[in-house]
Amino acid sequence: MSWITHGRFISSKVTRQDACGSQRKSRNEVYIMIYVGIDVASEKHDCCILSEQNKKLESFSFPNTKAGFALLLRVCKKYADQGQTKIGLESTGIYGDNLCAFLRRNGYEIRTFNPLLIKKSIQATTLRKTKTDQSDACFLASYLARELPEPDPQVSYHISELKSLTRARFSAVRERSKAKAKLKALLICVFPEFHTAFSNVFGTAAIAILRKYPSAQKLATARKSTVSKILYEASRHRLGDEKAAMLMELAKHSVGCHSETKTLEIQYYLDQIELNTAYIRRYEASIQNIMNQINSPITTIPGIGFVLGAMILAELGDIGRFAAPEKVLAFAGLEPSVYQSGKYTPASGTMVKRGSPYLRWALLMAARSTIVNNPNFATYYQKKVSEGKHYNVICSHVAKKLVRTIFALLKKNTAYSLHYSLNAA
Repeated sequence: MSWITHGRFISSKVTRQDACGSQRKSRNEVYIMIYVGIDVASEKHDCCILSEQNKKLESFSFPNTKAGFALLLRVCKKYADQGQTKIGLESTGIYGDNLCAFLRRNGYEIRTFNPLLIKKSIQATTLRKTKTDQSDACFLASYLARELPEPDPQVSYHISELKSLTRARFSAVRERSKAKAKLKALLICVFPEFHTAFSNVFGTAAIAILRKYPSAQKLATARKSTVSKILYEASRHRLGDEKAAMLMELAKHSVGCHSETKTLEIQYYLDQIELNTAYIRRYEASIQNIMNQINSPITTIPGIGFVLGAMILAELGDIGRFAAPEKVLAFAGLEPSVYQSGKYTPASGTMVKRGSPYLRWALLMAARSTIVNNPNFATYYQKKVSEGKHYNVICSHVAKKLVRTIFALLKKNTAYSLHYSLNAA
């Protein structure tokens, strides 16, 4: 594949002989500026280095190892000083984290690009459907030279840890929800009457019974004293013989079908629920500890607790990289899409949803919470209700108002107050 940039032809196909020749020619040549594009993968990375005149200096692959990182460092230093080396790569999640950390430790600034933006730029550059890792690396280098965006801000240790913790908690909560849904479905098959005995089938007492008797048939043949003892201990002495008798009566007349396979599945999902619940508590304890240390004003907003506040802070990173609240909305994917052509101008567009899904989820959840817990946002909610808007649409409007409030608080490092919110948001 080839790219034409600034009127120059850049070939992505480089043989070992070409690379060696390039090294011999450039051994004593130092450039004012070099542009390094890196296509990141799990096991190896592809690199392309261009001069300020868009001359290809190097095009090579290196392994995702300490030796590979050292090779990249030696090649970069061969052509330019650290301050004159611009490095760009796609934002590929975890695959580039170690490489970026290594380069920053060695004094280099990193610029990451949205993969969708790079894909659209490539499509606008060529009609050919050839794609290789080396050609992508060369395009990243040429894109870096052409656009030269601001380097990514350094993320503090606390924010980096919060990002990992909040995402891990989000995943654990989601997995626990899936396990609960599966468990409910299995109970409908083996003991559909079980839910009538408990207000919450995932409560401590209900779970204790299911662990011992995962089907109606097993509960129907159990000893009443044993069932009563389990309930008594699990409910902190609130339940006993009466509840045990009720459960056993339901089990004896249950229409559920006994299945050893389904009872084994029930035990599996009970373990999943218990495991995820334990880790959620550990994640929350760590999140709480970090939030206490950074003492952010975001948690002074009624309706935003330490978990949602931590998630919003972690996904935003440095608030200084956003010039206005509208930039935050775009980053979260909460801005409306706009499509106008000729005389056609739609009344309103749908939500873009191209930003951070974690930030968007956290802001929408926070919006729902502030509607209930914050008088300012409750008033704003009622205003939108009177305008006849749908609940989900109202929540998106509240989220936008919330973003403006959060932006003002973080920029000024000021605690929230009802009077301040009216003026700032």
